[in-house]
Amino acid sequence: MLTKAQLEEYHDVGAIVVADVLSMDEVQRLRRVTDEFVERARGVTTHNDIYDLEDSHTPDNPRVRRIKLTHKQHPQYGNLVRHPKIMAVLRDLWGPDIRFDTAKLNMKSAGFGAPVEWHQDWAFYPHTNDNLAAVGVMFDDMELANGPLMIVPGSHRGPIFDHHVDGIFCGAMDPANRDCDYTGAIPLTGKAGSITVHHVRAVHGSAPNVSDMDRRLLLFQFRAADAWPLLGFPAGIEAFKELMVCGQHREPRLESAPVRLPLPPAKLQGSLYENQKGMKSRYFAQPLPARQPEAVK
Repeated sequence: MLTKAQLEEYHDVGAIVVADVLSMDEVQRLRRVTDEFVERARGVTTHNDIYDLEDSHTPDNPRVRRIKLTHKQHPQYGNLVRHPKIMAVLRDLWGPDIRFDTAKLNMKSAGFGAPVEWHQDWAFYPHTNDNLAAVGVMFDDMELANGPLMIVPGSHRGPIFDHHVDGIFCGAMDPANRDCDYTGAIPLTGKAGSITVHHVRAVHGSAPNVSDMDRRLLLFQFRAADAWPLLGFPAGIEAFKELMVCGQHREPRLESAPVRLPLPPAKLQGSLYENQKGMKSRYFAQPLPARQPEAVK
């Protein structure tokens, strides 16, 4: 599925875009299901087990920024967990044995979609090794103006930065620490039906959607079968085994990797967006950098 150049890019940059993974018929079905979920958010007044809402949401003007546990909400979403082309990409990266974790649909509606501050996924769920990645399925064309995912290239080979404020986890890096050169971040742009794959340790974030185009990205978390979570199995070991989507269950493989635990937990729970409200300063509250880096396509 992946070319030699794509494999090298993933290992060098920490992320790739793979075009034409989904057909336009598949994308259109996913869009219709998503529109139905947004319509059903009318009457919802606060976050719940399905919806994470924009701060500007009202029942008359539904503004959804995330659909939680998306794979459990509708078969059209759930079917993608074992999509053969996605599985082929992950086998190229890690080999035959793949385990699923969870999914969420991050939505940046035209003109008001919320940003996501710089962070590393590894800070939320460290494992026994770092063969983990998030796969993002593009429901819409991703361009610079509508807030695409951005990756700091090579950051997946570096340290795990502090994601705490006053000792409390907040799910984001403090821009005042100047941990990375964020102006060098690479936007992951592409056409609807493409996927992004980013390494679990890669520093990434996304700006607000300032365009007239929606930006909906369905994110799946996957891991090699021998990567086991350091924080344990809240649902039990048998449920963990049932998350296998390709190949066979493996015992844990322990590799050297930097770790910071997400403890004490964030004061605001429910989503990354709520966790990040614990920040004292924000990068995306500031003007965007003047330099526009070349996109990864």
